[in-house]
Amino acid sequence: MRATLRWAHSDLRTHRGEALFLVLATAGIVVSLLLATALFGYATNPWQRVFAESRGAHVWIHTSESARVGRLTGLDGVESVAGPYSTASATLASRGTRAAVELRATPDRPTFGRPLITSGRWLNARTPDGVVLETSLARALLAEPGDTLTLPGTGRTVTVLGVADAAEPRYHAGERAGVVWTLPSAVPHPTGRVIGLRLTDPADTDYVVQRAVTVLGAGAVGEVSTWQQARAEAQGDYRLLGQVLGLFGLGALIAAGLAVHGAIATRIRGHLRDISVLKAIGFTPGQVVRVFLSQHLAYALLGAVTAAALTETLGSHFPGRLGDAVAVWQGLPGYTAAMFAVPVGAVLFIGATTGLAAWRAGRVPPVPGVRPVGARGERLPGARVVSSLPGGQLSALSRRALGTRLSPALVLGWHTVVSRRLRSVTTVARLALPLLLIVVAMSAWTTIDRFHSSPERIGLPAALTVHANDGLGEHDTRTLLDRDPQIAAAYPGLEVAALVPGQTATIALRGLGTRHDPYPYALAEGRRARGDDEAVAGQGLLDLLDVRIGDWVRLTVGDQPQILHIVGRSIEPENAGRVVSTSLDTLRQNDPRLTPTLYQVRLRPGADPRTVAARLTAAGHGRLDVHAVTNPADGLSPLRGVVAGLIAVLALIGLIELLTAIGGTVRESERDLLALKAIGLSPRQITAITVTATGCTALAATLAGTALGTPLAHWLINAQGRSSGIGSGIAQAPSPVLLVLLGTAAVLGATGLAALPAARAARRRLADTLSAVA
Repeated sequence: MRATLRWAHSDLRTHRGEALFLVLATAGIVVSLLLATALFGYATNPWQRVFAESRGAHVWIHTSESARVGRLTGLDGVESVAGPYSTASATLASRGTRAAVELRATPDRPTFGRPLITSGRWLNARTPDGVVLETSLARALLAEPGDTLTLPGTGRTVTVLGVADAAEPRYHAGERAGVVWTLPSAVPHPTGRVIGLRLTDPADTDYVVQRAVTVLGAGAVGEVSTWQQARAEAQGDYRLLGQVLGLFGLGALIAAGLAVHGAIATRIRGHLRDISVLKAIGFTPGQVVRVFLSQHLAYALLGAVTAAALTETLGSHFPGRLGDAVAVWQGLPGYTAAMFAVPVGAVLFIGATTGLAAWRAGRVPPVPGVRPVGARGERLPGARVVSSLPGGQLSALSRRALGTRLSPALVLGWHTVVSRRLRSVTTVARLALPLLLIVVAMSAWTTIDRFHSSPERIGLPAALTVHANDGLGEHDTRTLLDRDPQIAAAYPGLEVAALVPGQTATIALRGLGTRHDPYPYALAEGRRARGDDEAVAGQGLLDLLDVRIGDWVRLTVGDQPQILHIVGRSIEPENAGRVVSTSLDTLRQNDPRLTPTLYQVRLRPGADPRTVAARLTAAGHGRLDVHAVTNPADGLSPLRGVVAGLIAVLALIGLIELLTAIGGTVRESERDLLALKAIGLSPRQITAITVTATGCTALAATLAGTALGTPLAHWLINAQGRSSGIGSGIAQAPSPVLLVLLGTAAVLGATGLAALPAARAARRRLADTLSAVA
């Protein structure tokens, strides 16, 4: 045991840099995996907790005021109901911010679908104008208990009594109204009703919705929202961040395991004599295996423990959503188990790859074999005939290259790589894997930049959404918008909830623009809607209805059917892609009474949306609700830091593999040093052979990583787009200049790192060279 420890200690002193890189790489990988676990836990558990504690409804159905919603109580599959509650649409204003809301008359604290008070208190009769705001709405209005909010155009005010969490779809400016719980006296003129259904089996959601719509009548149903939609919306960007971290963490773990395997295999080839000596003095094959295995397990364990400690102590202080996710995750039940399982799993994986290479060390015989001499001599220009060259006999291509008077160092460096085909291929593969993942990470970064720099290419051509209140006509609204010099175009439109075929869910039906001034949808497939009854749809809707471009779909808006021909697929970042878009003229053909309820405003280049929004609000004298269009990339801002950190970890893994390849090439060149000096090559030329071999290997790995990483990144990003409902077509590859810079940096870095050890080896003394050959 003492001899084993002494040998391991001596080996550590010789390879300090390699040991440090392995520890740092393992720490970075484990931190990535722990953060991915935190984001997954944060995305899923908070909503599940709210749903369970509030005994949430699986389905919420908005109906007309006259709908006989009481008939849903005895519906098959319905365990209990929340409500029905009378509702009315309104607008709340606070600190210059306005929000569309749904006033929900709630006489008593609900038993099912019960709002969970997070601050303040529940409604009471002593404060008849008191309200409770849903959390996301309160955050948008910057409101807290005790604040007074106004209802523009009515002269009324309400007092915020509390803020509550609810397992319902959240408030989105310009898309979905926020929920406000109030006493029935505060809703004197209700315009609709809402009822929540808690099901005995959540898997029967679609069936129960279909039955409920049949019982009530399609004309009485305004909108249907399900628990799946609310959960997916609550998970939102956190789940995406977790998927990105998990994907790259696992990829980096595989790359690190291969790098460790390659490092040990290379060291075994370079230390055959040392291993033979160990066996000659009594080391068993098992002891030799344990030396290498325990060494690298110790490195991996140190890195994993360091990562766990950093995540435990500093994780909640990470900026943005990462810190919030870790802080919540640390209070969840599975936190301790995950903090133990993730590092242990990483260490065991690295141990498994290490064990395979260490097993080869245990098979080294006590007497190492003699390296065969090259087959026949070759003549180099200006040099003597030799009987041994790097990699053995020169190929015909190499001989022809020498005949063209190319530098012998370049030819022999290329020959070194080509002649050791299996070893070179494995080295290129191990080095290409981190480069491939770096290309994927760069593609993710470029895609996020595209969302910010070119929102019109991902379905967001408009910067502002404008809603006109009652009392402001279509002509007056259009006049206000046309008067602003920084508005390039304003597209009238409306958005209504429509029942899908089978009446199992509602989707968004939008009519935007006119045939003379069409809305500039971002099309990924098909063509624009130009004729009567033509429309484009998001990926989420195509998946929901299982239809394709060219199909006809029948939707129901109230009592009116709307039959549309899907002629294209648009990139839809809103409503999980469950959107059908056509022109306002097409909707008016079915119902001439329809008038625009909103305007999508496109600004001129350089215009500030906030400034224009403030100017329009002031010009409208409180009769315009102006909201900036939400960019889905805003929630992905933390991903930039994550991608940068992952690139650093992958670069570190690539550096480890590169140093391993350089060390192996230098050790192999030591055996050829006598032959190379005998044919008249100078130390500088001998150094150039190793540098050329390393550069060729790095170039091959760069080309392979780029060639495979670019299509892989497109596939992964578009697959994520399809699964989220946005649709494929959002992936953006890094610019060719950036890829060339990456490849150039990799090749120049590899040759630069190889130059110093190669120069040292080329200037070794004759006695040292004879010892290495022996």
